[in-house]
Formats: sequence, C-alpha cells, structure tokens
Amino acid sequence: MRILLTNDDGIHAAGLAVLEAIAAELSDDVVVVAPESDQSGVAHSLSLSDPLRLREISPRHYAVKGTPTDCVIMGVRMIMADKPPDLVLSGVNRGQNVAEDVTYSGTIAGAMEGAMLGVPSIALSQAYAGVHGRPAIEWDSAEAHAVPVIRKILAAGIAPGGLVNVNFPPCAADEVAGVAFTRQGRRNADLMRVEQRRDGRGFPYFWLMFQKSEIRFDDGTDLAALAERKISVTPLRLDLTDEESRLRLEKAFAIR
Repeated sequence: MRILLTNDDGIHAAGLAVLEAIAAELSDDVVVVAPESDQSGVAHSLSLSDPLRLREISPRHYAVKGTPTDCVIMGVRMIMADKPPDLVLSGVNRGQNVAEDVTYSGTIAGAMEGAMLGVPSIALSQAYAGVHGRPAIEWDSAEAHAVPVIRKILAAGIAPGGLVNVNFPPCAADEVAGVAFTRQGRRNADLMRVEQRRDGRGFPYFWLMFQKSEIRFDDGTDLAALAERKISVTPLRLDLTDEESRLRLEKAFAIR
C-alpha cells in the first residue's frame, strides 16, 4: 500500500511526525507532502494566483509553499504521478476537528482533496484540553489507537466520493473509552468573537478569538464522543446537497 501524508500545521509539526510513525506501521511506502508553514483554517482553498514552490526536505519529504489542498494535488499529480497513492492520511492535527471545524479545517481539506482525486482518505486530529491556557498536547490517544482504527476503516471500505474524519479524545491512551460512529455536532454561534487592538502607531487591527460558550453535546455527535473520551469516527462526503430541502423546494416551485 502506498500512502501520501499531509497536514495543515506545516512540514515541521509534531503531529506530522506522529502521523509518519502511524503510517510506518501500515506501509513501508510513504511520501510526505506538507505545507511550508502553518495553514490552519485555510479550509479547501487552492493557490490559483500564486505559483507553487516545491522543496525537497529529505528523501520522500516535500514542503510546498501552499495549502493542504495544493499539497495533495502536487503529491498525487506530480511527485507520485508514476504510481499514485492508495491512501491519503491528513494530520495528525494539533486540536480537534469537529462540528463547524470541518468547514474551516485544512486537515479535513487535505482528505477531501484526496477523495476528489479518487484516493481513499482519512483525516486525523488529536483533541486537547482547550485554547485557554494553551496546555501541552498529549499525542497518546492517536499514537496508540490510530493504526487499528485505520485498518478497520479500510477493511470496511470508504465509499467513493467520501472520506472519514477521526478525532482522538484528550486523554491518555489507556483512558480511551471506545470508538463512536458519529455525526457532526453544532456549537453555540457565540464561540467566535472579534477583538480589536492597536499597533505601536495607534492604528487598529483585529484578532479572531475563541471564547468560552455553552456547547450542546447532543447524543451521537462528534462533540459528545470526545466529551465521553471516545474516538469519534465521522464519515463525510463531498456531495453537500441537502436532499430533503431540494425535494421541498421542488414541490414549492411546482405549485401554480
């Protein structure tokens, strides 16, 4: 099995080293193509107005001055063009990618691009205690449980046009309570705020900030799974069509 690795935290991220160790247990044919710098929050963006710069860091390790999506395209269409990968693994992200994170995450986007290119793809993220206080992240859960989870996902099969989002809970490996097969949760809209500051010359600038807010841990969601110290496995698909609403609109427009 040939595996392409990417992430959104950058080529030197600790989580990428964790992912390499995970991939090494699955295959001896692994290629890393990751962003030159941190691309967290860039979602599924492409570099259309700037050239892509490719740098070989070491054998089978490449840095791209671009987004995770750019990295996967370069990996599949350029670096591994002679023999495309059988699997794309994106991560391991520093922090969870659940609920609305899915629409912002460069980690998820790396797996999405793999799926678009016809390659089975899995995104992996390691949750930690939270943004307040910036505690050190512990990779125990991902390191211990990723390989068996990936193997079972591959054995079950990933549907064409789909991908799988895996999040490991913020606890020691031996405290993980199991695996939950989940849907996307939803947080309070007040999670994000804008903070205005002033630079040395008095001109204003702004930071997007996370803030504490009440979160609903609805049963069956990725949020609830992590709160219960379970590994969240959420199948996603590229087709974003809301079929129920499409049929409702079709009926509404048919009324004369």
